Formats: sequence, structure tokens, C-alpha cells
Amino acid sequence: MSRIGKKPVDIPAGVNVTLLDNVIRVKGPKGELQWAFPFGTTVKVADNKVVVERADDTKKNKALHGLTRNLISNMVTGVTAGYQRVLDIVGVGYRAQVQGKKIMLTLGYSHPVEFPLPDGITAAVDQKQTQITLAGIDKQKIGQVAANLRSLRSPDIYKGKGVRFSGERLKLKVGKTGKK
Repeated sequence: MSRIGKKPVDIPAGVNVTLLDNVIRVKGPKGELQWAFPFGTTVKVADNKVVVERADDTKKNKALHGLTRNLISNMVTGVTAGYQRVLDIVGVGYRAQVQGKKIMLTLGYSHPVEFPLPDGITAAVDQKQTQITLAGIDKQKIGQVAANLRSLRSPDIYKGKGVRFSGERLKLKVGKTGKK
């Protein structure tokens, strides 16, 4: 039995969880999320708790049991507290600016890079224009947007220049030495 899947998800005050067929809707003070959970798992709401159970002990249902519970937990956390992801921009002349629903990035290319933000994601840039903070209620969407931003200019392995997640540790390589 999945140890994660057995734990019930507590529903805090101000959060409304509804079930319709195999779709769960979580509505809270920050917004509303919905997700169609997979067949083979059943979700029940009782006593301000969400309980996930699986139909049988097949390998697939065992794998989906804990996943379903964690995704529902992430939805509840998202509509109450929200999520944020911080990216650092490292490099001389590398910077970012927020213009409405898009981020304008200068990353050492011959042109500025325009990155449109999807619905539900907001961005803020610090005073030095070297740190981007993404915020929203959907954890998966924030992580995907952060990964897409990082892929615009991944950190260089020799100098460390590029876009990286805040707190990401890079192992820099030593450059070549000349012949003697």
C-alpha cells in the first residue's frame, strides 16, 4: 500500500472541494483548479478531508495512488497559499523586464527575447533586473514556465552565465590550458 496515498488531505477553511464523475474541483481564496483524476482511483470527501483509494493492486494503480493524492494536495496548497519560483540571471549585460503579460529578456543574443506568460502566471523582476519571480496557483504550470525560461539560455558550464533556478548549484569546468 502506498504510504503517501493513504494520508488524507486536510481541507482548510475557505476551500471548497467538489467531485463530479472523475473530475475534482478545488476552489479557494486565490482561485480555482480542476483536474481529471485517473480511472482506477477513487476520491472521497468527508469531514474536511480528501481520501484517495485505489481499485486493485495492479502496478499501474499502485503508481497512480500516491500521485493522485499528491496532486490533490498541491491543488489545495495552490489555492490557499500559491506557489512561486525564482530564477537568477547571471552574466554581464543579461537582464529582464516585465511588460504587461510578457517578459523581455536580454541574454547575449543579437536580439531581445520576448517570452509570453500563460494565463494564471504573474512575473516580477527585482530592481537590478537579474532575478525573476514567477507566481501562481498551479504548481505544474509554474515549474514548466520556469523550465522554459531557463532553456532560453541554460547556464554555461565554463563561466556559469545564463538563466538558472535560484539556489541551483553548478559544477563549473576548468577551461583548456595552452601548450608549453
